[in-house]
Amino acid sequence: MQPILEVENLTVDFPSEDGVVRAVRGVSFGLQPGEVLGIVGESGSGKSVTSLAIMGLLPNTARIGGSARFAGQSDLLKLDPRSLEKIRGKKIAMIFQDPLTALNPVYTVGWQIAEAVQAHNNVTKQAAWDRAVELLDMVGIPHPKQRVKSYPHEFSGGMRQRAVIAIAMANDPDIIIADEPTTALDVTVQAQVLETLSKVQAETNSAMILITHDLGVIAGHADKVLVMYAGKPVELAGVDELFEHPRMPYTLGLLGSMPRLDATGEEPLTPIQGSPPSLINLPPGCPFSPRCPLSRAHCDVDEPERLAPQDRERDVGDRLDLADLAPEDPGAADREVLDQVLDLEEGTGRRRGARALGGGRCDAHWSPPDWPCIRSRMVSRSICSVPGTAPSSDRSPVMAEMSVAVTSKTSSGAMSPESSSE
Repeated sequence: MQPILEVENLTVDFPSEDGVVRAVRGVSFGLQPGEVLGIVGESGSGKSVTSLAIMGLLPNTARIGGSARFAGQSDLLKLDPRSLEKIRGKKIAMIFQDPLTALNPVYTVGWQIAEAVQAHNNVTKQAAWDRAVELLDMVGIPHPKQRVKSYPHEFSGGMRQRAVIAIAMANDPDIIIADEPTTALDVTVQAQVLETLSKVQAETNSAMILITHDLGVIAGHADKVLVMYAGKPVELAGVDELFEHPRMPYTLGLLGSMPRLDATGEEPLTPIQGSPPSLINLPPGCPFSPRCPLSRAHCDVDEPERLAPQDRERDVGDRLDLADLAPEDPGAADREVLDQVLDLEEGTGRRRGARALGGGRCDAHWSPPDWPCIRSRMVSRSICSVPGTAPSSDRSPVMAEMSVAVTSKTSSGAMSPESSSE
């Protein structure tokens, strides 16, 4: 099937007094009709800049490279402003992060929705107004005939977000870009807004790019997930595959910092220590290496390439002997860590000593006081399989794999299992 949106090697640079900010570095993905792509990552990872580049809403000072083809034809990055206006709002719509600043405070909500309708359709003012009432009713605003005359400040935060959603769906777009639509909303209103988004997608049969920090939102609404770090995509996979078998230590860190409903209350959350690097002066090698508990010398030399979804499905099945993982004379702490590494995957008749978190080759080794290294590259390897052990029945594969990423180094200042989450 032809992707409705195909982004290839998208780059965005911002010149500044201190140097060039490399905000987006080689983002590529395809979006099928009716599909939901979730984009996750810390603040400053390039999620919103990616969406704004696609919409053509970046300032003139931004230097944009790559391509973003809509429906296999127009390259959105090469269109002139007049041609882009015919697509933006009609074929591709955006739900902005802060509805209070996205809405004009001096016009009624109904006027702003009707304006979006009239901008792309040859209809009368009355027809556009009736469409505004219909849209407010569709997104769950009570008494839409009365509230259509209200100003943005008269709406609650959740109602303003729904009004912005109504504007986005005014012309039945093919793609909706939702930039953190549930930020600063309480849990109940978040659920209502997400339900509205799902209803909108069902009504319009549109594809969606869902940008969020909340992996719970991604788990419930996305079909595939793009993980970004330091302006670059580090992992792309189907939502089930990513949650079940994450390959990138950064993804494991995001998962490990989330609370779980099945937790007993004794397991501490483990944050990712440190801060993202400056996008002006990126360190050599993998940008995540200074914060990664699996980092080794070669991680500071080469930056890993993103693992393609088709490559994730291949299981090379390299195996190491247990002696290759264990120290010659393991102490109690080393043995405990080794047990955690081995206690990974249930239901396959074997445990994987270290899931395929990377490695063009298997670089697992033990060098006290560190623990087994899994090279933080992402290529098609399912490495370090340890055969002949019985499956574990008391741990989920996801939690077991998280334990690899969050287990501490003994004295290096990396993540500690006793740490608490933010």
